[in-house]
Amino acid sequence: MSEFKQTFNSSLGKKLIMALTGLFLCTFLIVHLGGNLLLFKNDQGFAFNSYANFLTHFPPIEVIAYLLYLAIIVHAVYALVITIKNRRARPVGYAVHNKSDASWSSKNMGLLGSILLLFIVIHMGDFWFTYKYNNILGFKEYRTNLATNETTVSDYKPEIADFERSISTENNVEIVRVKDLHARIQHSFSYWWYVAFYVIAMGAVSFHLLHGFQSAFHTLGWVHKKYKPIIYFFGTWLFAVIIPVCFALMPIIYYIKSL
Repeated sequence: MSEFKQTFNSSLGKKLIMALTGLFLCTFLIVHLGGNLLLFKNDQGFAFNSYANFLTHFPPIEVIAYLLYLAIIVHAVYALVITIKNRRARPVGYAVHNKSDASWSSKNMGLLGSILLLFIVIHMGDFWFTYKYNNILGFKEYRTNLATNETTVSDYKPEIADFERSISTENNVEIVRVKDLHARIQHSFSYWWYVAFYVIAMGAVSFHLLHGFQSAFHTLGWVHKKYKPIIYFFGTWLFAVIIPVCFALMPIIYYIKSL
């Protein structure tokens, strides 16, 4: 076995892979949140529907998306492998349990990760899979007067079965026809139990990243005392507070609007 394989098959190697895939997923969360914030625009889904179409039809983004799916699978599999190995190494619990300085989130990363994996499967099935492979979504037509910048919206029925999106200009009016994922979001977030599960999952994201973000830097050896406060600040306030809260607000606001 080569030295490279030995390194990545070792306990430390597995943790390195966990750290790298975890930080990659953290980067994705920032980008994903930026796109989802378009849901707060009062434009009847125009910006978000255009964004969704761009994500699923721009080749470089599609490549990154498949790398993301791979990172999720690798991160989950290696987490399971490490957990099983740790339990086999100590199959019998200690007779005396001493108080540990470890945080609640660090002790429950497996539980938090399981909740997130379930959420990802449901979330992608409801939105990504439906958008890409189920022909149940309708279409919207947005007409923007280029002189006044006023936009009107109406339902659109494509003349061909494989229609995805079109942009044209007629008499100084831009016409955009696009698949209406925004309507799917409105529908899903009108159910209280779905919103509740979404909010719980965002709580899991918060606690998972509260430990995971900082742990990744420790695993990589980037723990210089000069930068440790910066890592702690971003891990706590950006990834454990701001990002989960912003994601959680989306279904809550849409549910309130549906009442």
